[in-house]
Amino acid sequence: MSVDATIRPVRPRRRLFKPEERGIEIIPAAEQTMTPIGLFWMWAGAIFNVEFLVYGALIISFGLSFYQAVGIILIGNLAYLAVGAASIQGPKTGTTAMVIGRAVFGRKGNNVPSFFNWITQEGYEVLGLVLVVLLTTSMFEKAGVSVGNPLKIGILAGAVLIQFVLPFLGHDAIEKTLRYLSYIFIPVFIVMAVLVIPHVKIAALHQHASWQLLTSALIVIVSAGGLGWTENANDYSRYIPATTSKAKIFGAATLGGMIPSILLELLGAAAFTVSPKVTAITGVPSSFATWFFWPFVILALPQLFSIGTMDLYSAGMTLQALGVRLKRTMTIVVNMAIAAAVALLVILKGNLYNDLSGFLNYTLVWLAPWFAIYFTDYLLRRGRYDSKALVAEEGGLYWRNGGFNVKALVALIVAMVGGVMWINASSYVPSYIGPISKATGGSDFSWVVAMVLGAGIYYVLQARDVRHEVTMTTDRVEVEAKVPAAA
Repeated sequence: MSVDATIRPVRPRRRLFKPEERGIEIIPAAEQTMTPIGLFWMWAGAIFNVEFLVYGALIISFGLSFYQAVGIILIGNLAYLAVGAASIQGPKTGTTAMVIGRAVFGRKGNNVPSFFNWITQEGYEVLGLVLVVLLTTSMFEKAGVSVGNPLKIGILAGAVLIQFVLPFLGHDAIEKTLRYLSYIFIPVFIVMAVLVIPHVKIAALHQHASWQLLTSALIVIVSAGGLGWTENANDYSRYIPATTSKAKIFGAATLGGMIPSILLELLGAAAFTVSPKVTAITGVPSSFATWFFWPFVILALPQLFSIGTMDLYSAGMTLQALGVRLKRTMTIVVNMAIAAAVALLVILKGNLYNDLSGFLNYTLVWLAPWFAIYFTDYLLRRGRYDSKALVAEEGGLYWRNGGFNVKALVALIVAMVGGVMWINASSYVPSYIGPISKATGGSDFSWVVAMVLGAGIYYVLQARDVRHEVTMTTDRVEVEAKVPAAA
């Protein structure tokens, strides 16, 4: 073996403050410089967030006992296994989740789940902006300043400008910033735990929630946490080298989200026994200590921006996947403008917590079967994708029938309808209770039914076709291995 053959090529580093140029196109191997530990800290930086503390308090406010809430939190956060499973396709294909989905639904057919995803990401971005305005408003009121609508609009405008920065800069800036934010928030979490634990009143909560309330609480944890991030996962893992161990990628994404989510939601449930005000973000400090208000809000605001960053970044990728011919940086401008307009309506006229619960409930109707179909397809093709066909405008292995894979769309639609049969959205707008939910005491297993139906129907309809596609697939790793290195 020659000396030259033992020398590994040096990969160029991406610039932190230079806007990312890549959108949904294939990331060249030379630019795949992220590590699994970087992926872990990126997810941890996003999830170590006051929103998740509120979710823990919110579910116990439904009428659960403390121990029921603990069980729901532990079970519901197993959904982060899905985030790990939805992160292992990105490194090998070098592209995003909603582009990889073209292998499943066809080039044009994939616009259906992509549109649902775009709406979902915009919804979460609106939620983040509204929470920032509410928290900032509480700061003004604490300082003795009366806050009317004109000041709220001004706060929203400032929040939009701040929120815009990291998604505009892109992946590298997001990865590094969220890592450092997690380092800061971990000590804050420890302080909060120390302040709350001595005052927890577990025995004060003797109620035992009905089957309906238990399943509703589970939906909040599953959708706000693990399952709610699956459609974004490959947007961030695609910068990891294609040769990286799948187990490391899976573990990094799973644990990066699961650990902080469980810790914060358990703390939120415990804090509710001290003060029910913790179900609202502006009431969180009252559950800890009077002096804690200012340190809390100063540190909570960057965390709210961090989770909004991931939603806005993925919304931009999804807009490109829909075929909108804009540069990645311009998609951020468009999505930010739309989110700001909707956030303004919610701030002036909406009912945030009712709107939030309904949004999380209905989101799972499409997301659960999409993930089940997406991962079933991955298993069928044994992780092999034709990257060039994924980004082709027309033709190629995944073009199917005029750009549509009708069988996959049938699986998605039937699974969504099946999920709606077991949904209980009686408290939301639009209000609806499915017939199976009515027959089972108001329970809601819409997401479970939708996942089982989606995976099962897709397997029956597509297993043979997908296996045939695998025989014709030349994936990116094989192609690059055959190309001799430049001298």
